[in-house]
Amino acid sequence: MTAPVRVLVCDDQALIRTGFATIIDAQPDLEVVGECGDGRAAVDLAARLHPDVVVMDVRMPVLDGIEATRLLAGAGVARPVKVLVVTTFNLDEYVYEALRAGASGFLLKDAPPAQLLEGIRTVAAGAALLAPEVTRRLVGRYAARIRPPEARRDAALTPRELEVLRLIAEGLSNQEIAAALVISQETVKTYVSRILTKLTLRDRVQAVVYAYRTGLVS
Repeated sequence: MTAPVRVLVCDDQALIRTGFATIIDAQPDLEVVGECGDGRAAVDLAARLHPDVVVMDVRMPVLDGIEATRLLAGAGVARPVKVLVVTTFNLDEYVYEALRAGASGFLLKDAPPAQLLEGIRTVAAGAALLAPEVTRRLVGRYAARIRPPEARRDAALTPRELEVLRLIAEGLSNQEIAAALVISQETVKTYVSRILTKLTLRDRVQAVVYAYRTGLVS
């Protein structure tokens, strides 16, 4: 059997923290290995507990979730931890800061429990997740700030891979891409993996940003 995904929950509100932990622990493929109420504690616990995913709030005492995410998953971190930011604040700047800090996903706290659980699984699997509320327009608006201007490096992509990349940038899921191109979801996953490898990108979020920065979509 596959080992369960190890999750660290960080939120300064005990009721929310306990609620998340209860929902997560009820899943056979997920396991809460720790809880904490501030970003500094999250960084310290992650170093000891080695979680697969940290569910991170934004506004917290001692060290906020954005800075904690930067210390856990940012550029230059030797052993980056996947971070799923979950917050009550649907503000453009929070989304931008979370992505720039290295977060692999962003959800709102009023999302259904099933969406939280799927978000954890998605991030743990190495993919990325943006809440439906985080629109394509938002990513386009902040793309220049998330990544500096760079030269196109997608010449190695096949026409089909470029097509998949454009659909990723438009916010389509693997299932939606499969339907649009009349191919299987497994084939889509293969294309996505090739795209990320060829462009040396970490996840789908960076793929979206790359597409905007290089003018593949606008």
